[in-house]
Amino acid sequence: MRNPIIVALDVPTADAALKLVEKLAPVVGAFKIGKEIFTSAGPDMVRSIRSLGAPVFLDLKFHDIPNTVAKAVAAAVHLDVQMLTVHASGGTEMLKAAEQAAQETARKLGCTPPLVLGVTVLTSLDGAALQEIGLSPDVGLQVRRLASLATNAGLRGLVCSPREVSELRQMLPASTQLVIPGIRSQTAPADDQKRTLTAREALALGANWLVIGRPICAAEDPRAAAEQILKEIAESASSL
Repeated sequence: MRNPIIVALDVPTADAALKLVEKLAPVVGAFKIGKEIFTSAGPDMVRSIRSLGAPVFLDLKFHDIPNTVAKAVAAAVHLDVQMLTVHASGGTEMLKAAEQAAQETARKLGCTPPLVLGVTVLTSLDGAALQEIGLSPDVGLQVRRLASLATNAGLRGLVCSPREVSELRQMLPASTQLVIPGIRSQTAPADDQKRTLTAREALALGANWLVIGRPICAAEDPRAAAEQILKEIAESASSL
């Protein structure tokens, strides 16, 4: 079974991140580099993780004019990342430019293009938060709208909360990769995430990848926490 766990390296320094990578690389599928660690450590953080042979998910959520996003995606391909994010709300032309840049740059470099993921609705947002910024308070409607926009623009994957996985699986091509944050154990607090599920629940609904941060990184023994989640996933898969 492919390991679906992507560990979110939501830590402030390169040393802290690399210590986690060294501990966790044998038991997880990839590592997510977000805004905090990328801002503090820069592209060298990506290079360090790739030098250890671990896949990288660059989660910077590009959202700008098409040309700027295309150049950012091309730069990410040169860094040899395996996944990256753009905001689906950036619109069709921006999304097309992102996917085209990923494909063309990878072809020139002779490598596999990264999976460009469209971010639908952040898991920290609920209906009240959407209404506050002038959108429909129907979270599901907004997710479906942006998911359709992204896939019609050519994106091969999406980021969405686990609560929307089942419905998206019914409306999207079967090949669409769904990357799911907001994963929590049954006993862990939700923190600032509004729409969460356990790893087993999300995979059963059709998730491909699970982004897990605090339940692993903040654990007393991060490797043991990751191994426990992986064990639960394997047990769930074997019972099907």
